Amino acid sequence: MNELDHFRQNALAPSHNADIAEALVARSGLRVDAGRRRGRGTGINPTGRFETRTRHVFDDGWESLEDLPAFKTEVQIEKPRTIISKNNSPDLSFDRSINAYRGCEHGCVYCFARPTHAFMGLSAGLDFEARLFAKPDAPKLLERELSKAGYKPRVIAMGTNTDPYQPIEKKWRISRQLLEVLNACNHPVGIVTKSSLILRDMDILSQMAEKGLVKVALSVTTLDRRLARTMEPRASTPVRRLETMRALSDAGIPVAVMASPVIPGLNDHELERILDSAKAAGACTATYILLRLPLEVSPLFRDWLLRHYPDRYRHVMSLVRSMRGGKDYDADFSKRMKGTGPYAWQLARRFELASKRLELDKTWRSLRTDLFIPPAGSGVQLNLL
Repeated sequence: MNELDHFRQNALAPSHNADIAEALVARSGLRVDAGRRRGRGTGINPTGRFETRTRHVFDDGWESLEDLPAFKTEVQIEKPRTIISKNNSPDLSFDRSINAYRGCEHGCVYCFARPTHAFMGLSAGLDFEARLFAKPDAPKLLERELSKAGYKPRVIAMGTNTDPYQPIEKKWRISRQLLEVLNACNHPVGIVTKSSLILRDMDILSQMAEKGLVKVALSVTTLDRRLARTMEPRASTPVRRLETMRALSDAGIPVAVMASPVIPGLNDHELERILDSAKAAGACTATYILLRLPLEVSPLFRDWLLRHYPDRYRHVMSLVRSMRGGKDYDADFSKRMKGTGPYAWQLARRFELASKRLELDKTWRSLRTDLFIPPAGSGVQLNLL
């Protein structure tokens, strides 16, 4: 164990230890200069876990670090063979999903999807936020897959891995094109986002809502603007998300609030306030998910916590581990969303009581699948005979 890991696991509470943390991180060769990562969620860019070589940043005495450019968002085109992903996870309410993008510019430091960037030979850190992949063929692929003989419609989830309305969607408009395909063939869809950009597609969403084909969940992590700015730097502000919730609800689109992730010792005290605000904004149901720290997400989150809240580091990580069997994370399907132990039990009861009081404990109205009409567009593969 190096001294950085030792400090992270045994960090003291007083805030003056932040200087020690900064020095140790800088010495480790992981820290990226603040000027280069401005507006990003993470402060490090560790090598992907599948790579045979690791990279370390250091000053060789020639001041070469000053010449390195800032991390700018780069988008590459990805051409997958299929676009609908299937899963059989027992703790998920859907068995198929679509992700129009790989990586997410929102930069949420806690994002459980960060480790997927390792499959591209990239880092789960700053690479995940800045080196993105778009799938412009997604609408045609969707048409092709929906037109296959024997296809049975079930709700397709959008936004399960990366946000379909992250900033680059303004230019690429892939999520909108996907909705156009789904609307044309009356296919149900569930959307998860934390972006007000979804209001751009209100025309399509309203049409689908009239037919009982769409539901939207807005993720609200905190109502503290400062905390949101550091933890999810390029996502819509908390107030803007609540305004988006109100606009969707007023348009007749079923909307839920996701109080996720709940981070013990950091934002868990806001749980009831978030639910109260969401109810006032028109939410009809609510869910929550406990902070998840799989693989590379754990060191990324711990480094962030040391930089921004060094006085809470020891307390937060102690509570997290108390709900994860002494570890930073437990991937067991029955435990990964809610955790275990007394503190996890207390969170569950608080959520249960608040949801019942606010009448947010209702289940989603089932979306219709009986209206489905197989597409017949240009992306459809014709039968041979």
